[in-house]
Amino acid sequence: MTASCDKVGVEFFDTAPTIHRKSVEIMASPDDVFEAFLDADAWVKWALPIKRVDWTSGFPIEVGSTRDVHMMGGLVGHEEFIAYDHPKRMAFRFNEASKDGIKAFAEDYQVTDLGAGRCRVEWTMAMDTGRKPGGIGEKISGPIMSFMLGRMLKKFGRLVESRASAAVGS
Repeated sequence: MTASCDKVGVEFFDTAPTIHRKSVEIMASPDDVFEAFLDADAWVKWALPIKRVDWTSGFPIEVGSTRDVHMMGGLVGHEEFIAYDHPKRMAFRFNEASKDGIKAFAEDYQVTDLGAGRCRVEWTMAMDTGRKPGGIGEKISGPIMSFMLGRMLKKFGRLVESRASAAVGS
């Protein structure tokens, strides 16, 4: 079974019923960050729910490119890129999901070069489950989700830094 999701644009990152934002400074260049973003195998090393990423439209990545992301619990998100500006920004949305309960879902990654081999990665996750916001479940799950996203982004930072330092050392 596949459920269609709302085909949201970049404005969704400001208007979604649920929005989580996290950022991390990384001792690596924006190109190093995007090298990790484009590596399908890297996603499973830092993004806990992800089990496999399949690029379905090939490279180079651009607005309109697609991929399938296989996650824990059997969820598969069929994603389309809604923004792509290498090495500054990439954003994607679910066009379809293998399970109900996701009206709209999108992620935005913005990378700012801080100079001296450092950058800041800002991650925004926006979603609409189609349920009324503000319920007890959201009050409990919101802080947990925010905590988990922060942990994953820090793990991503360590992954990128280790890859960048290995590349310099080789």
